[in-house]
Amino acid sequence: MHGWKGKILRVDLNTRSMNEEKLNPDIAKDTIGGRGLGIYYMNKELDPLCKPLSPENMMIMAAGPLTGTGAPTGARYMVMTKSPLTGAVTCSNSGGYFPTELKKAGYDAIIVTGKADKPVYLWINHGQFELRDAGHLWGKTTHETTDLLTAETDTKARVACIGPAGENLVRFAAIMNDKDRAAGRSGVGAVMGSKNLKAIVVRGKEKIALADPDKFKAFNHDILKAFKESIKEAPLGLTVNGTAGVVLTTNLLGVLPTKNWQQGTFDNWENIHGETLTKKYLVSNKACYACPIGCGRKTKVEEPGFQGEGEGPEYETIYAMGSNCMIDNLAAIAKANFLCNEFGLDTITMGATVACAMELFEKGFLSEKEVGQPLNWGDGDALVELTRQTALCKGFGERLAQGSFRLADSVGHPELAMVSKKQEFPGYDPRGAQAMGLAYATSPIGGSHMRGDPAYFELFGIPQPMDPLVWKGKAKPTKSFQDLSAIIDAAGLCIFFAVRNLADKSLEVKPTGILAYLNAATGADYTLEELMAAGERIINAERQFLVKAGFARKDDTLPSRLTKEPTPTGPAKGSVCHLEEMLDEYYQVRGWSQDGIPSEKKLTELELGGKASQ
Repeated sequence: MHGWKGKILRVDLNTRSMNEEKLNPDIAKDTIGGRGLGIYYMNKELDPLCKPLSPENMMIMAAGPLTGTGAPTGARYMVMTKSPLTGAVTCSNSGGYFPTELKKAGYDAIIVTGKADKPVYLWINHGQFELRDAGHLWGKTTHETTDLLTAETDTKARVACIGPAGENLVRFAAIMNDKDRAAGRSGVGAVMGSKNLKAIVVRGKEKIALADPDKFKAFNHDILKAFKESIKEAPLGLTVNGTAGVVLTTNLLGVLPTKNWQQGTFDNWENIHGETLTKKYLVSNKACYACPIGCGRKTKVEEPGFQGEGEGPEYETIYAMGSNCMIDNLAAIAKANFLCNEFGLDTITMGATVACAMELFEKGFLSEKEVGQPLNWGDGDALVELTRQTALCKGFGERLAQGSFRLADSVGHPELAMVSKKQEFPGYDPRGAQAMGLAYATSPIGGSHMRGDPAYFELFGIPQPMDPLVWKGKAKPTKSFQDLSAIIDAAGLCIFFAVRNLADKSLEVKPTGILAYLNAATGADYTLEELMAAGERIINAERQFLVKAGFARKDDTLPSRLTKEPTPTGPAKGSVCHLEEMLDEYYQVRGWSQDGIPSEKKLTELELGGKASQ
């Protein structure tokens, strides 16, 4: 095979048995890889009603056919399992260098089942594989674990591991690779911890064969040239200030979530803006494999009480731990971010859960005795301390480790958790960006912007601008961006590059640029229609899993704060998100029932087969 390696490694931790199996070329083409391959195996082999932290759950790490090929930003992989935070499917995505090393080691995916009787790690070395004891690693941070494992295996090996948060089954624990790259969302690290699997270490030297190397090289040359020109036109873009530069735009448009989403503007936004991060703490840019953007931030903080260094914080971290908590101390935000990377925590859910706790405390629903200290808006010291407690499940951190929904529900006020399907939102208030609300509610993993991001057209005008305050007509472009996201995730690309290099500029986005790359790499001869159908197939396959797990329209929701309480500040002042009106149109566009169930006609059209009945 070309692009694909053609092999999957299966690991049964119950029996400690491992074996390789061939990847069926037809399945590879239909699913593309990555996210598509993951949901294919979940629907085929996993009981949607299983308990997420039980040995019966499975965990799939899958790269795409463009991962490691040298395609710009072709450095991604997906972690898929049933989420302990939401009970839904996960599609946790990460970059760095680990995904490429996995491909070079000879595998498109690793499928892990069962539970080891004691802590272990998986060592994959040039096509050879073994499970090794990890007792000496249990309790270590992700940075310590990575250093120890490269020392005892190969100094050039790449490591994906969990920290204490995953070991302690924090519902939003992350899997960290290359120390600071996170498969962050939905608790994939807790699933890995529940299996007593501390780490996966890979070393590979195989080349990734391309179907048409000359054509592939020509595409790279042309797109990289165009990208360099666009950088000149946007000097304050991702390369200069990273994703943290988005703070300026979201605050200006009134969609920067502030004070647990009570408003969309933050008075002290300049203190947490990307330019401030660059001036005060940036050491250097950090890029993933084959990435011309380099949006990662290698940073160092020396302020007393907040000393630390590592990568980040990204925009989503800055919103969640900054404006959302009314914290304008960037040193405190960076320190909490470093702790999340080292302990293995999702920064979005961590920050949003602290913000929820702050509102619960302010309104008297949590006492100082319960929290162990006062918990007031703007308290950066409390943020840092509670992040540590959460990872270790100590003190009030044991309750925070359940996420904001379960915390708020435990005191009788679930409406104060800013979640969909129990997962906290990224940093775009849908009262000022209507399609974002639709995307949050219908995301298969719960609150997410990476499973389809209408902010591109609503806030950034890519590929064409649409009025963010208008809700009518948003269903079709939202559906298109969700399908595109599935293609990007399955191919192994990063959304930052892929969306900006669409050859088709209509709002019914057509991934002609990705099509050319995939065909040059794989020789699969996708037509544009086949590729677009593959993206739609992935979304519907995930919906099949959700429906069988008990999800329906009742779960495609937003908190009443966003649908009934008009935002009080900024350009969106007086607006609410019109979710219910958009849902009706969305289901119709998708070919789903008005209860959100894919029709037999749609499933047959996409060759998924069977009914998506509960």
